[in-house]
Amino acid sequence: MQRQNRTALCLLGVVVTMALLSFAAVPFYSWFCRVTGFAGTTGIATTLPDKILDQTVIVRFDASTEKGMPWTFKPMQREMVVRIGENAMALYEAYNPSSRMVAGTASYNVTPDAAGGYFDKIACFCFTEQVLKPGERVEMPVSFFVDPEMLKDPEGQFVKEITLSYTFFETPLTKEQAALAASQDKTVN
Repeated sequence: MQRQNRTALCLLGVVVTMALLSFAAVPFYSWFCRVTGFAGTTGIATTLPDKILDQTVIVRFDASTEKGMPWTFKPMQREMVVRIGENAMALYEAYNPSSRMVAGTASYNVTPDAAGGYFDKIACFCFTEQVLKPGERVEMPVSFFVDPEMLKDPEGQFVKEITLSYTFFETPLTKEQAALAASQDKTVN
């Protein structure tokens, strides 16, 4: 009987440990991707590199929305040539053609994966939720640079083109936003 109790207790411990590890997996994976650039995850920087190189890279821009998201969303430029280490700014445009207020959050990635850890954003609309009123159109900037350290990477040194992709997903309005939307609906009707 004692042996069965010990076995049951050990199995329970394994189950609890596995459950705890599954909850820790998401933040750990997110941290791992940010640090390594794995899966095209970009970096976030607060300062620019010390040097700007003469070597350039072509940065292409892509945009999409999840199925059911009513916005139209597109890059305002298809590509730009950027010197490695240089701060650059690209603009995206979002438009809400619907008759309701819509909140959205952008997810992003960079291809090829070898460039992900060296593509750093200084400022981006993707850091915060965006809310557009009915008929509202906005330009959203992203400020970025390609870290010169990429040229020291065995795979990164061969990257000549980088694609920055965003997808907007609809998110629920906060209580305050929903109340504002409801009050605007009442004044229109």
